[in-house]
Order: sequence, then C-alpha cells, then structure tokens
Amino acid sequence: MNRVVSRAEWLEARKALLEKEKEVTKARDMIAAERRALPMVKVEKEYLFEGPQGTLTLPDLFEGRRQLVIRHYMYSPGAEEGCIGCSMQADSVGELAHMWARDTTFAMVSRAPLADFQAFKARMGWTMPWYSSYGSDFNYDYEVTTDQGESPGVSAFYREGDDVYFTYSIFDRGGDIFKNFYNYLDITHLGRQEDQLEHPWDWWRFKDRYDVEGATGPGENWWNGTRYQS
Repeated sequence: MNRVVSRAEWLEARKALLEKEKEVTKARDMIAAERRALPMVKVEKEYLFEGPQGTLTLPDLFEGRRQLVIRHYMYSPGAEEGCIGCSMQADSVGELAHMWARDTTFAMVSRAPLADFQAFKARMGWTMPWYSSYGSDFNYDYEVTTDQGESPGVSAFYREGDDVYFTYSIFDRGGDIFKNFYNYLDITHLGRQEDQLEHPWDWWRFKDRYDVEGATGPGENWWNGTRYQS
C-alpha cells in the first residue's frame, strides 16, 4: 500500500513524475524519427498469398495505399487455434479507418493454409484482412518461421508505384506496444500485476477463455533473443 497523502502533496509528486514522463516522450519521438530514417531494402522476390478472393502478391496487400503493416500471426499448418499473444494484439488493432486515413493498410499473415484459420477468425470476431503465406518463403525470409516453428512479429513495407521496400520489423518484448490494454494497465496502481509470475505472459488467455476453468496460457517460448542472427 502506498502512502496516503493530501491532494496538494500528491500534485507535487505527480509534477515531479511528469518531468520524467516528458523525457520518455521526447526519447520516443527521437527513436521514431530515427526509425523513419532507416535505410530500406527493395523486395525483389515475388511472394504469393491466399485470401478470400484468391491469390495475391505482396503489392496487392497494400490495397492501393503506400504503406503496409503486417502482423506476423503465429498459426502453424494444421493448428486448431492461433497464438494467444498474437490474438491479444489483434484484439487491440481497433478501427482500421484511422490507419487508412494515413495511407496505410494493416493485415495479418500466417503460414497456415487459409482454410485452417477461417473458423478461428470467425470465433474471434475479427474483420481485418488475414492472409496465408503457405507455400512461400515469406515467413522464413522475415524471420518469423524457422525449423523450430512459428514466432511473432510486426513488419512494415513501403510502396512506390510497383516497387515495394521493406522498412522495419519489431519482435519479442518490442511487441508490447501493440497491446493497447498494457498502456491502460501501466497507469493504474497495481499495474500489469506480472511480477509474481514465472513469465509475464502466464496470465494471458484468449478473450473468450478467461472464465473457462482450466484454460491454459501461452506456456514457454523459444524465440526470445533469436532475432537478426543472420
């Protein structure tokens, strides 16, 4: 239990913390600017994806916009459910019109065949585009599938005419920024309430499983610290 003080005392402490928060905000703005200034890699290989309307190329996924954000959703061929953590990020995406207004398309891509995750998508109630990269090198080339299995991530691409460029990927703990509920929990007195857990993610569940007795969390993962090894 924290100290209980007067409103005036609280305000002094709050103002002191505000100065530190401003420093973090300025640092985040600086990192964002450096991220935008990163060099790009032209995508030379043709990747094919399957969607409800058939086969598409990577440029097709842009839906005519200049930017594309892809959530690499962990869904293995033959699986009956997807990844809990990826699902929590998908739940946090929100209204896509706000990204569209900035000439940016959002989509999810999984290695499983399209038919494998249609029932699960309906169960989750998601309407965002979700494509299959089954049979292509896409997941392997962008470091979300290895011989050990699937792993999560988010990648960004930029298009100039018919040319597509890879600009950024983020993995592991960096993906916390896409779970909006964490931002709300972080301003509360109890915070994320993860310190007592063996893994921070042990409390995660599919959104329709929190009240189901015996529902399990994500368990162990193998991919932390494995990025950018090549």
